[in-house]
Amino acid sequence: MGLIISSCKQDYSTTRIVGKRLTISDSLATNPEIEAYIKPYREKVNRDLDSILAYAAETYSKSDGKLNTAIGNFMADAVFEMSNPVFQKRTNKFIDMVLLNHGGIRSIISKGNITSRTAYKIMPFDNSVYVIPMKGQQIKDMLSFLAKKKRAHPISKLKLTLSEDYSIKDALINDEAIDYEKTYHVATNDYLYNGGSNMHFFKSKDTVYDLNYKIRNLLIDYFKKIDTLQPSIDDRFIQIKTIKNET
Repeated sequence: MGLIISSCKQDYSTTRIVGKRLTISDSLATNPEIEAYIKPYREKVNRDLDSILAYAAETYSKSDGKLNTAIGNFMADAVFEMSNPVFQKRTNKFIDMVLLNHGGIRSIISKGNITSRTAYKIMPFDNSVYVIPMKGQQIKDMLSFLAKKKRAHPISKLKLTLSEDYSIKDALINDEAIDYEKTYHVATNDYLYNGGSNMHFFKSKDTVYDLNYKIRNLLIDYFKKIDTLQPSIDDRFIQIKTIKNET
C-alpha cells in the first residue's frame, strides 16, 4: 500500500485596511485605582517643581535685544559659572568662553518667583554641557558665523564688535586679543556640537569633554545659589554704527 502525502496552500492577501480615530479628551473616564496610585507621586513632583528658588526682578525674553539679550546673557553666564569648576576639577583646565543657541531658549522668565518649573520651561530638552577644544581656524569660523547670522546667540567671556556692514571690528576672549595659535576650550551643548543650528565648526578631532551636566539641572543649581535674577543687555555682542555729521 502506497503512502500519499498532499498539502493545501492557501494564499492570503490584504484587500483593505480600516483605521479608526480614538479621541482622547477630558470626557474620558479615569480609572480610580490608577488615579489613586499616581496621585502621591504627582503631588510630590508638583511640590518639587513649584518650590521657590529665586526671584526675577523683571520679565526677560529672548526677543528683547538684537545681538544680545538679558536672558541669553544669563544663560551663557550661568553655564560658565556652574561648569567651569567641574571642568577644572576633572581636567585641571579652564573654560575660556561659552556659546549657546538663541533657539534653545524656549520660554520667557516672568517677573516674580523662579522655581524648578521655570528651568524646565526655559530648557525642556535634555541637552548636556560639552567642552570643545577649538583651534584658530575653528575660532575664526565661529566668529564669522556669529557675524553673518546677526542673531543673539548667547555668549559668555567672548566680546564681539561688528562694524556697520557687519564685518568683525574687534573680538576678545576673556578681555584679551584672540591668539589664533592657541587652543581655546569652548563650552556649548551636545546639540550644537553635533551640528545643530548649523554650528558645524564645533566638530573636533581632539578630545571632547562631556561634563554629564544637563543645562536644565545647571540652571536649577544656579537659581539655588542666587537670591535675585537681574541680568542685563550689555556690550558683549554689539554693532558700531557710524554717526554722520549733518552740515
